[in-house]
Amino acid sequence: MFNDAVDLWDFYGTRVGQVARRMIRRRIRELWPNTRGETVLGLGYATPFLRPFRDEAERVIAIMPSQQGVLHWPRDGKGLVCLADEAELPLQDVSVDRVLLVHAVECTEQLRAMLQEVWRVLAGNGKVLVVVPNRRGIWARLDRTPFGHGHPYSPSQLSRLLKDNMFAPSLTAHALYMPPSNSPLLLRSAPAVEKLGERWFNRFSGVVLIEATKQIYARPKGRAVRIRQLLPIPGRRVPALNAAGSSRGVAFGYQGRTEK
Repeated sequence: MFNDAVDLWDFYGTRVGQVARRMIRRRIRELWPNTRGETVLGLGYATPFLRPFRDEAERVIAIMPSQQGVLHWPRDGKGLVCLADEAELPLQDVSVDRVLLVHAVECTEQLRAMLQEVWRVLAGNGKVLVVVPNRRGIWARLDRTPFGHGHPYSPSQLSRLLKDNMFAPSLTAHALYMPPSNSPLLLRSAPAVEKLGERWFNRFSGVVLIEATKQIYARPKGRAVRIRQLLPIPGRRVPALNAAGSSRGVAFGYQGRTEK
């Protein structure tokens, strides 16, 4: 079950949440150092980690699952987020170069259908980066943070999941070694703890990250191909939303509560 968007917004506004965001975002940026000229999609609750790509990528958009709710993002400009069923993404086929899944895989009740949709919208040479709570880490054992909810994964379990859904894992990384504590001393020492954990304690990280590429030698099984009526954006090679009133998503620029 998805965490509520407001609860996630509140968590990333706390001191612990801000540190967690910095540690995970640093690792994501190391794995994706250059997205120039590409379209980046964040699925789940990925907006805290998308800001570094906004000045570099051709376009950055976010989709929040309908069961989670949606918050306006970014707060300093026009909305780049929409609300949609994670199993019915309002995007054209092969229209996205990078997909970042955060607070998505461990929460959804439509896991296979969601991954099939990611496969569909991802370009042939695109990449997907999945961030999930680590089954062996302390963050997955405490439910006072979003990483303590849903289904955690070990690296081998997540790798198998991606292979079973026609993705080829290429890189595995870890992040978030500091414990989920409000101690000022621990929060200040988070960068040092992160370096120590990367060197000696990979298996006990708070989150696991796996990058994968799309396997294109067969079509995903399990669902009939549906004809999607999409509204193109003139002059742009970017994903498009459904026509107004469609059940697959609301328009970008939702004027709800503003996210940090």
